[in-house]
Amino acid sequence: MSEKLFDQDFFTKLNSLAIAMNTRMTHGIGGGRKSNAKGTSVEFSDYREYIPGDDIRRIDWGAYGRLDKLYIKRFMEEKEGIFQIFIDTSNSMNYGEPKKARTALQLAGALAYLVLNNLDRVYISEMQENTLTQGKGRAGKQAFSQIMRELEAMEFNGGTNLNQAIQARQYQGSGISIVISDFLDENGVEEAVKYLRYKKQQVILIQVLARQEVEIEGDGMVNLLDMETGEEVRLSLNRAAIEQYKRALTALQERLRTLARRYELTYIQMLADEPLEKFLYDHVCNQGIIIHK
Repeated sequence: MSEKLFDQDFFTKLNSLAIAMNTRMTHGIGGGRKSNAKGTSVEFSDYREYIPGDDIRRIDWGAYGRLDKLYIKRFMEEKEGIFQIFIDTSNSMNYGEPKKARTALQLAGALAYLVLNNLDRVYISEMQENTLTQGKGRAGKQAFSQIMRELEAMEFNGGTNLNQAIQARQYQGSGISIVISDFLDENGVEEAVKYLRYKKQQVILIQVLARQEVEIEGDGMVNLLDMETGEEVRLSLNRAAIEQYKRALTALQERLRTLARRYELTYIQMLADEPLEKFLYDHVCNQGIIIHK
């Protein structure tokens, strides 16, 4: 996909937003996110008794005057937030007008921009078949141009197994994992969700669907193509078939909502033709994922 995904005006509007995190960082270099580690940042955490060899500049002399004991001030260390963005690059994402693939890339780009703008680190990975192609961790506003080139070069082909692809990712600490997919994977995504939660990830599932998948029109005999297997199926598209399809889609979305409740994650639906700016401000902000600075 070689066409440009954004114009500069869009990013100007994003500068007033930031991604919220509900988890404390356990790894990563210095940054702006609160950590469970103890360090020397400006936010006070607690005290501990002085041990010979400690930095005497951190002794609380006021406490010594009151208690006749030496205590060391401990501070909450601030670390950069670590964000993982998983993009489903299977062929089913090529469906629709506009294509779900383009919307997924735009969404990933916008989220990556917010991450970098907040001095955090982002990894963008492609999910295709059973494999995960993991991008490099990038930080700093200057890294965004490289991310955009990588997004614009992504190709959408074949099928996907979300569970196997996501579980191929190794984690060293807590953070946020965002999965962008249509979730039209017969294996579901529960095993991946359990893995991510076990790895102390705040999980966000964003389901991108084409309007044509949600609002079915037409009747008579039609030829349908499975975009992931290439198999063609001839189907009588009548009211009963449409109702059966809608029930199946509703059941899929309800399973994702159930996962969200069970594993305390966020699930958001997005139509591919929905303006991205409107989606971010009206839907994602309402979920508390994105906040105004």
